[in-house]
Amino acid sequence: MVAANGDIKTVGILVDPEQGFEPFNVDLHGIDETTIKDAPNFVAVAQLLRRFLERHVLVQHSNFDKQAFNAASKYYGIPEIRAQWIDSVQIARNAWPELKGNGGHGLANLKTHLGLRFEHHNAEEDARAAAEVVLLAESITGENFSNLASSKKQKYQKSFAISGNQNGPLFGHIVCFTGKLTMSRVEAATFAAGAGITVKTNVSKKVTLLVVGDQDISTLAGHDKSSKHRRAEELQLEGHEIKILGESEFLKLIAID
Repeated sequence: MVAANGDIKTVGILVDPEQGFEPFNVDLHGIDETTIKDAPNFVAVAQLLRRFLERHVLVQHSNFDKQAFNAASKYYGIPEIRAQWIDSVQIARNAWPELKGNGGHGLANLKTHLGLRFEHHNAEEDARAAAEVVLLAESITGENFSNLASSKKQKYQKSFAISGNQNGPLFGHIVCFTGKLTMSRVEAATFAAGAGITVKTNVSKKVTLLVVGDQDISTLAGHDKSSKHRRAEELQLEGHEIKILGESEFLKLIAID
């Protein structure tokens, strides 16, 4: 947990996976059946932390942690943690591009390059190290961590909210956009509003349409879907009437070529 002044606080919680332990993992982390005796399972820990985690941006070094959370949630049949995840590997790539092909941006190499002191493969220590990487990246670049976390190859535009035209043929519908669209978010919102559709920036139970970029809807799968996309699917499972469609389908719906 990183405070506004840069102070870092860590908390470590052992979790009983209620499964067997592979020797490779035991050798790597030093955690086995004896270590987690009397520890809570994932459901108990998720219930304990959910409200806190979903109020904050979550930083992971690579995409492993998010996938682990989501896989455990699926295994136990509970909702995924709905939070904004940021990858500190991407932050490190933008801050120290010279490390590409020169050891890379893993924590072990960053430890050497940046002079960090921590016990690698200890979860609590690795979390602190990732936080230190982010703070150092901000310091040397002068950029906010959220900007540094954006890939230079793909940046999604900021969402745009507007009320729908009451005389439009689709008045009463509420839409949210996610992913990479061929048009700007302002253009998409303007077209939707003209057809009577109110545009919101976040998915909620009131949203009736989620428009996903054609490329994203065809290539994204599983845990790589946007948080909006996953939330919409959760609402569908809960019985809410929300339709997920690609940008092309959306343009046909509002009769814009």
